[in-house]
Amino acid sequence: MNSATQLTSTLEALSHAQRERLIFIEFRLYFLGDIGRQDLMQRFGIAPAVATRDFALYRELFPNNIGFDNKSKTYVIGPAFSPAFNHSAERVLTALSRGFGDGIGGSSEPLLTCELPKMLNQPSMEILAPIARAIHQQKIVSIDYTSHSSGFSTREIAPFALVNDGLRWHVRAYDRKRSKFLDFVITRIPRSQLIEDGQVLPHEQPSADIQWNRIVELDLVPHPNQEYPEIIENDYGMTDGVLHLKMRAAVAGYVLRQWIVDCSSGHSLQGNEYRLWLRNHLALYGVSSAKFAPGYEFPEV
Repeated sequence: MNSATQLTSTLEALSHAQRERLIFIEFRLYFLGDIGRQDLMQRFGIAPAVATRDFALYRELFPNNIGFDNKSKTYVIGPAFSPAFNHSAERVLTALSRGFGDGIGGSSEPLLTCELPKMLNQPSMEILAPIARAIHQQKIVSIDYTSHSSGFSTREIAPFALVNDGLRWHVRAYDRKRSKFLDFVITRIPRSQLIEDGQVLPHEQPSADIQWNRIVELDLVPHPNQEYPEIIENDYGMTDGVLHLKMRAAVAGYVLRQWIVDCSSGHSLQGNEYRLWLRNHLALYGVSSAKFAPGYEFPEV
């Protein structure tokens, strides 16, 4: 058995909890440069002896990644460090800016000084919980809802997914009042109640939601009005000057609005905020959420 195979076998034999602790050790080394035994003990609530064994195991498996500073009595990143685990950018940035961990049942402090924009009003847990249970158990929820078009009303919905448009949380659901699939902004729901004996009917199932199941392919390019398109290409990780996205039709309009994409046919929207242009605007034909896309004009019928 070669060394790589043996290492893989050793990692697979670890318990989930111990593997998570090794990942945490590496995370601290990789992004903060050091970690003490107390850091591991506090994060996972383990005894000193357990923490000592974890550090010994990490040093045994990845000796080039970790050293020990006798002066500070902490473990430090090795001079030939190479990450052994995958660290996704989203999780890393969340940990650095908001704290490492799930954040359930306690507070987490940011690991680095970060300035974040103020979040809009977050959903109430008392409102969200029945909706989440209904999604998981495939049941019906009775809600009160206030919309711009129809004002206040009480209705029954069959929810099946949560959607974040970058600013607000929505729930995607079949609305029995309007007999169609809609998005509901959760902060506009002052009351939600799970109907325990409520059954989701076949036409209310996610499989019947055409907009949800339709996948649209969008080609975003630097806006022709931008002076330095190469900067935009780098910012968005474009390939050959194009960022190709695939997403559900139900959420496409929200994304295009949040990204401030000019969706007009002739890239006619003015302003430096429009850094992107939707090159294939015809991809939005028949997409109901396109009403939120900046500059998009529904074709006349």
